[in-house]
Amino acid sequence: MEKYFGESTPKLGFGLMRLPRIDEQTPDVEQVKKMVDIFLEAGLTYFDTAYVYGDSEAVIKQALVDRYPRESYTLCTKLNAWLGCSDEESAKQQFFTSLERTGAGYFDYYLLHALQENNYKKYDEYHIWDFVKEQQKKGLIKHWGFSFHASAELLDKLLTEHPEVEFVQLQLNYADWEDGIVQSRANYEVARNHGKSIVVMEPVKGGALADPPESVKKIFKQADPNASFASWAIRYIASLDGILTVLSGMSNIEQMQDNTSYMKNFVPMTDAELEVIKKAQQALKEIDSIPCTACHYCTKGCPMNIPIPEIFGARNRQLIWKQIDGGKWNYNNAVKDKGRASDCIECGQCEGACPQRINVIERLKDCAEAFD
Repeated sequence: MEKYFGESTPKLGFGLMRLPRIDEQTPDVEQVKKMVDIFLEAGLTYFDTAYVYGDSEAVIKQALVDRYPRESYTLCTKLNAWLGCSDEESAKQQFFTSLERTGAGYFDYYLLHALQENNYKKYDEYHIWDFVKEQQKKGLIKHWGFSFHASAELLDKLLTEHPEVEFVQLQLNYADWEDGIVQSRANYEVARNHGKSIVVMEPVKGGALADPPESVKKIFKQADPNASFASWAIRYIASLDGILTVLSGMSNIEQMQDNTSYMKNFVPMTDAELEVIKKAQQALKEIDSIPCTACHYCTKGCPMNIPIPEIFGARNRQLIWKQIDGGKWNYNNAVKDKGRASDCIECGQCEGACPQRINVIERLKDCAEAFD
């Protein structure tokens, strides 16, 4: 008897969003086939794709479904009610299109995709919760849940309203564990308090933890010079209670070989290794960045409607991870239909409200210089 749903599932999943490509139009199907072979030979089984992942579903048909017995693997895909559709009918059609693209016959796992504050009501409006349960009754879905990118408060609301959900997919990694926007720890605790198993996405933070800042690299190298930086990130999250599997969006054979080398016979982290992770987290905190916890006290009275925590998060992406373009993308997304950093009139209400005592005005000037 499993202590929680998916306890016996191998703890590394193959995320199919970042597959290798020959060029922008052409996926490298032959390399994907080799990666699938390595993955399955290691005793791993969980494959994760989505309707909106471009040609991913079609590629996995060629690389996996057409080449292996259906019972030898498990396949997850997703329905996105706010992207790639215009009404209830087109949203529901994604499910049938995914069945056709993959040729899988049924899905072992199925997710309502990327629920967050600005879109979760679409899944109610289009009756997607009931639709998925209908497909489960027909045997076309074995298990279902939703993936999530928002606050612990909203996660608690959704799980309270939908206790029938079997699992959730969350962004968890050691760098975002206490992040005020991502809320890795808080979301993890809400899911476990509801008794839900968790599929982990972004355990390596979009690849950033495979090449962390030098201060973090030094800590890991001193602890184990032979372990890859990615292995620290993936094993840390896989060691948590209630983890169904940890997805890694592998893009080449080398990444696949590294990940399978330490996850095919996964051993949870020791107390000593967990102490190393704590040192790495502390090293990240000490990097010059903006110590914003995204409490949003500063935004409630801002006369210019500036999304200050989101802007600071975008700037931190540049300061900590050196992801200049990624930070700009986050910034432009955050200020869409809202105030920009350069719109600050220096009224000071934000600084009076900030529990972290951040010099918000000066930090916004820096952000304006970086982004506007």
